[in-house]
Amino acid sequence: MKTAILNKNDLNIDIKEQVSELFRQLSPNKIQLDLEEILNEKNQITVAFCEDNNKIIGIALMCTYKVISGNKGWIEDVVVDSDSRGKGIGRKLINLLVEAAEEKELSEILLFTEDHRLAAINLYSSVGFKPKDSKIYFKKNNKNYAQKP
Repeated sequence: MKTAILNKNDLNIDIKEQVSELFRQLSPNKIQLDLEEILNEKNQITVAFCEDNNKIIGIALMCTYKVISGNKGWIEDVVVDSDSRGKGIGRKLINLLVEAAEEKELSEILLFTEDHRLAAINLYSSVGFKPKDSKIYFKKNNKNYAQKP
């Protein structure tokens, strides 16, 4: 089993399909953007993955951005294959992203999880994430930019 950062030059059809299968476990009703778009050099994204026997069994993504208050990261789309959960893979992925954040000299890493995802909450707490005294607000755009024309 290995964890690593996925780069655009690592992509092939098989890897794209494996990542799509994982993403469907996390969000079966959402449309996934193409990995080549996500790994575009203009998009400040780090994709951590875990592979076992040539199969991707976990992914976690962190976008980075600069604002007046500092360099920040936001972790999203953390998913471990349902057959591989409970083996510490999520922890390895998050730790790899935390290492990447340190290399990028980020002042803060944010993430969001829903209240019912107790395993995720326990994982994030165990690696040092704490609840923030704030609320997340969102506004959906009327156009669905995730779909290709």
